[in-house]
Amino acid sequence: MADPVAAFVIVFAVVGGFELLDRTNFALIGLAAKNPPLAVWAGAAAAFVATSALAVAIGAALLALLGGNVFWLRLGGGALLLGYAGYLLLVPETDRRPPTGRSAWTTAFLLIFLLELGDTTMILTIIFAGSFELPVIVFAAAALALSLVAASAALIGSQLGPRVEPVVLERVVIGILSIVGVFTILWALAPGVFPAWLG
Repeated sequence: MADPVAAFVIVFAVVGGFELLDRTNFALIGLAAKNPPLAVWAGAAAAFVATSALAVAIGAALLALLGGNVFWLRLGGGALLLGYAGYLLLVPETDRRPPTGRSAWTTAFLLIFLLELGDTTMILTIIFAGSFELPVIVFAAAALALSLVAASAALIGSQLGPRVEPVVLERVVIGILSIVGVFTILWALAPGVFPAWLG
């Protein structure tokens, strides 16, 4: 089992870092540019807490289903990240937009909840939950990181308006997804190469 402090730091940094460049972050910036930022943040944070809890539950269930063998979870997670990178590369952004609600809170909640289902940060949280075997730590780190990123997005959106262009950063995300996907597969195939505190 991984060190709890190291696990918290890794999950917080990776999930928060990915979310800064994720489509949901830019969706929140755009939403906060046209709606009350506090309501946008509150709705988004609630959705992030819900999806983080769901991701941890899925990760724990997968680990139990696999009899505690993290090899297949890591291997499958890495392949899923590579597949998602391909999806982002090949499917136009306009074909990936979910429906929205009416009030700012409801719109933010629905937008983030739907965008996060199967999204990069949710996949990463599932992988971390299964790999570290510390569900409470993974949940706390992921939910806190995502809520803080949502707060920054609401603040940025209220200041910048709709002038942020996410296209170039999405290409960066595709590259990072590919790297993390390969790293995760290597972690499954040769765990002894990585530091012991990774678990």
